[in-house]
Amino acid sequence: MDVLSDVLLAVRLTGAVYFDVDARSPFVLESPPTDVIAAKIATEAEHLIAFHVLTHGSCWVETVDEPEPAQMLRAGEMVIVSSGEAHLLASAPGLCGQPDLSRYYRPLTEALPFVIDINGDSNAERCRIVCGYFACDRRPFNPLLESLPRMVHAPVSSRSWGWMTRLLDAAIEASDGHNAGQEAMLAKLSELMFVEALRSHIDELPADTRNWAAGIRDPDVGSALRLIHGRFSEPWTLEQLAHEVAMSRSSFADRFTTYVGVPPMTYLARWRLQLAARLLQSGSLSVAQAANAVGYQSESAFNRAFKRDVGEAPGAWRRNGAAVVGAAHG
Repeated sequence: MDVLSDVLLAVRLTGAVYFDVDARSPFVLESPPTDVIAAKIATEAEHLIAFHVLTHGSCWVETVDEPEPAQMLRAGEMVIVSSGEAHLLASAPGLCGQPDLSRYYRPLTEALPFVIDINGDSNAERCRIVCGYFACDRRPFNPLLESLPRMVHAPVSSRSWGWMTRLLDAAIEASDGHNAGQEAMLAKLSELMFVEALRSHIDELPADTRNWAAGIRDPDVGSALRLIHGRFSEPWTLEQLAHEVAMSRSSFADRFTTYVGVPPMTYLARWRLQLAARLLQSGSLSVAQAANAVGYQSESAFNRAFKRDVGEAPGAWRRNGAAVVGAAHG
């Protein structure tokens, strides 16, 4: 069981490349908070994550509302703003910009990405940035989102950079001729780049990091996470999980909680609810069927747990999800 892949599938990660920016200094681009533009570009998304991949040159990236030290982004690197907060891309740190909200919409007669040319000093180094967004679920439970820092700055491995840039160039060039399928190609490519950046981020976490992402690579916690994700419907107990990873009950519970932030059985319960929420939203299963599919023997116990953690009854979640999907495709 690949835990990271399982989570990305369960929280419905989908990507879109929106902008292909070609700029020469001086320049500054401000990306607005994603909650301001979400309704315009991804109506079904609970949360939007902004990303930027630098394919040529260098620039600086920094947050706006709660500034942190600016970080330099170089060719072959990607930055993910998981919080969705406003941020700047600029030729130098400390510059100010203003977001152009008119650029954020789902085009009906144009193909993504939108091309932006910023002509500064003709003698300055060219900077090319590919920008977009990932939509994902925040509720009921997204352990990855909870473990990511506000801004993830990660290199794309040299092994992957070659094929990524070739595919990226080919897809963006195809957009000029409105070739069939090029937008879907860019969307899938952006998701691949996101996974690549996450892998680099997890690999480079300091040894003393204690969060869900670091837990994946820990031998004991990682083994437990693989068991929970791979066999989520089984009637696990704390003792059984501890036995499977060859640890004492108390040592296992302490180590898992230290990394993941919640006890093992709480994590299992929340993950089951995440899976059930997706099943209910699809509209193909009843509440009782969804409860049984994720390991609940009692529908009433499932109803209580769902309402407690999600904030609404599973039947209401199912109806609201079907209405959102119907409106998006109507």
